Amino acid sequence: MDIHFGTDGWRAVISDTFTFANVRLVAQAMADVVRQQYPDVAPLRMVVGFDTRFLSDRYAREVACVLAANGIQVDLARADTPTPVISHAIVLHQAQGGVMITASHNPPRYNGIKFKAAYGGSASPADCKLVEARLQQNEQEGRQPLILDFDDAQAQGLIQRFDPRPAYRDHLATLVDFETIRRGKLRVVVDAMYGAGRAYLAEFLRDAGAEVVELRGEMNPGFNGIHPEPIERYLQPLADALRSGDWRLGLATDGDADRIGAMAPDGRFIDPHVIMSLSLRYLLQQRQQRGMVVKTVSTTQMLNRLAASYGLEIRETPVGFNHISDLMMNHDVLIGGEESGGISIKGHIPEGDGVLMGMLLAEMVAAHGSDFQALLADLVREVGAFYYARNDFQLRAVNGRPPYTKSELVQRLTQSPPTTLAGMVVSQVLTNDGVKYMLQDDSWLLIRPSGTEPVLRMYAEAHSATMVESLLRAGETLVPPPGERNGSH
Repeated sequence: MDIHFGTDGWRAVISDTFTFANVRLVAQAMADVVRQQYPDVAPLRMVVGFDTRFLSDRYAREVACVLAANGIQVDLARADTPTPVISHAIVLHQAQGGVMITASHNPPRYNGIKFKAAYGGSASPADCKLVEARLQQNEQEGRQPLILDFDDAQAQGLIQRFDPRPAYRDHLATLVDFETIRRGKLRVVVDAMYGAGRAYLAEFLRDAGAEVVELRGEMNPGFNGIHPEPIERYLQPLADALRSGDWRLGLATDGDADRIGAMAPDGRFIDPHVIMSLSLRYLLQQRQQRGMVVKTVSTTQMLNRLAASYGLEIRETPVGFNHISDLMMNHDVLIGGEESGGISIKGHIPEGDGVLMGMLLAEMVAAHGSDFQALLADLVREVGAFYYARNDFQLRAVNGRPPYTKSELVQRLTQSPPTTLAGMVVSQVLTNDGVKYMLQDDSWLLIRPSGTEPVLRMYAEAHSATMVESLLRAGETLVPPPGERNGSH
């Protein structure tokens, strides 16, 4: 059975592997695991949500019908909803878990299933392995998924439709100062990228008194052919809109709104490294909060410099928000996030949240006199200039499998590691997730295969754009990627 859970759930091409039949199989395996983990809880409850992708609403109904047939009460979202909003509902409803139908930022041809735990974050890798094992066991035993008719399940009270927006909005108001945004008289352009964040971020900003224009907020299950990922090369409409008027901030969320991207008033892309660094600095200086800083291996050294300046502990994890979630649940974490734009803060669920971070960034800009450029300049003065880029290479399959495993790549890159890269001395080689070469001036190069796509990623950060490009070129000489480059950002 070719169903495997990656960094954040199972994703596959619609009508190829991602079929109704396979969705039912996965739903049955998840039901089995939840029933096994909570044998003394009755009735069991799970929350199910979906994004705007092709057939996501129908897949979600199918999952709900399988869960209901297994005696699990299901709270099913009435409409497409951001992943973090569903995650918040899991905690609020005291459910034993949840399911989100989404492929997040992946291309339109993909869909996926995110398996959520009772604490609202992604299920642990161990729990995902249990689902995979149960899939295999059910297949070997010839066990077919149980399923109830949707209308019958509703009539029996096993499936209830609900609107998670009001409760989430109330929670958001405890984390973001709406009055500060109101006083700032912000003018914001929001790009929903046709994803489930449509109406959420824009409407909440309007609730806080901002003037808002929302782009690409209509329903378009194919995302108009773009990848719904809030990175520079997919945000040209946002850049154009910002340059066309007196706007103070641009914000963008991905397909399921658990990631954030931003743009300055001149249309310059502001990556999640900067967003997370600005957020940490704001929480420390303006809110006088403290706590651990958690970041993934591919995230900026600006955070390390800020943590050192303020005497905070910092932890670096493998890519995947589940690793950040573990630390958020067991330690006093002030902020946790990853380079892809999934970020969360103290007081929130252990889940990346593009809506929350968009609102917090609006608050920061408003508190700084609605002058985003000055806010960015202040950050550079404190931590120095940092530049970042990532190149993605499609991996050509060999006999239907990737050309090498992650462990094989790590072994190859660490057998005789380079002593210099782009003329700089390599001070440390880390293998927490892929291979990361640290240089003496806090620059770095990371090479790792994606956990969700057949892609090899190369990341670099340095104190000049020229040095970043030099590091990425050096990475290509270390492991010539078998495939075509998608580009850099």
